[in-house]
Amino acid sequence: MIGMMGQSAFADETKLGGVTDMPEDHAAIQRDLNRLEKWADRNLTKFNKGKCNVLHLERNKPRHQYMLGVDQLESSLAEKDLGVLVDTKLNVSQQCALAAKRSDGVLGCFRDSVASRSREVILPST
Repeated sequence: MIGMMGQSAFADETKLGGVTDMPEDHAAIQRDLNRLEKWADRNLTKFNKGKCNVLHLERNKPRHQYMLGVDQLESSLAEKDLGVLVDTKLNVSQQCALAAKRSDGVLGCFRDSVASRSREVILPST
């Protein structure tokens, strides 16, 4: 811990969630955000506020604005959590498209590294 004195670290991968069925639920989430900000100050850490976003999952409801310290948090259409891309509709199509793009890249590497595509070269003789 001595190496951390006088330095600050980022509190990465912190998640805060809640259900907002009632107006007081928004206040509870804001209160939790205020507590997180105070915790970070006490522990000489900080949040990279440019990476802090709000993902609203409710439909047909006004989107509440939240603050982290003096900064208003931006709304996001999708966020990655544990390697899974989650969007506002809990739809996996973006995740599938990203996986397909990555696999196409790997297949392209294989295709580009094969000198010959002749069956005789690729398949072993029996």
